[in-house]
Amino acid sequence: MQTAVQLITHYGYAGIFTLLALGIVGLPIPDETLLMFVGYLAFEHRLQPVWAFSSAFLGSVSGITISYSLGRAFGLYLPQRWRTTLRLTPERIQRAENWFRSGGEWILVVGYFVPGVRHLTAYAAGASSLGYRPFSIFAYVGAFIWSSTFLAFGYFLGEGWNQGAPRFQRNLAILMAVAVVAILIYLHWRRNNRPDSN
Repeated sequence: MQTAVQLITHYGYAGIFTLLALGIVGLPIPDETLLMFVGYLAFEHRLQPVWAFSSAFLGSVSGITISYSLGRAFGLYLPQRWRTTLRLTPERIQRAENWFRSGGEWILVVGYFVPGVRHLTAYAAGASSLGYRPFSIFAYVGAFIWSSTFLAFGYFLGEGWNQGAPRFQRNLAILMAVAVVAILIYLHWRRNNRPDSN
């Protein structure tokens, strides 16, 4: 995190964009903490809120689109060196693809809030040959909600953002994990109760 803080301090909005794009792709960058720190900097008037949000949102969109494009291009056959760097083991990719196929495009929205899931769901969407238009609608709405949520948290808590961050992230991750499970259960129920399934 210290390196990320230094990069944002030095490069400003370009640093925010780059770090979030790389974090969404799968590099070990503390995305949520980074967003909350950016929100705090906006609170301190060291960053302009509109430009801070724009940088964060566009970085998130770029990262999720790269993950999707990698899934479209390579599927489960991503080169080993890339899989290791991006923490994309074949088992995790297959599990995310099954999860995506079961939960549909809505997983792209709520998946942002579950640690370690963002880049996997986008990759699975690409590997599943989901068209770009439905992918972009759900993934970019998710990016908007996700980046807004954590930026707002850092902004409105001000000086106390760092103390409240772990509890907020933990509770939000639990809430979103429950939402994902609820979506999967609902879609499974709907599929099994269609008129043509009897």
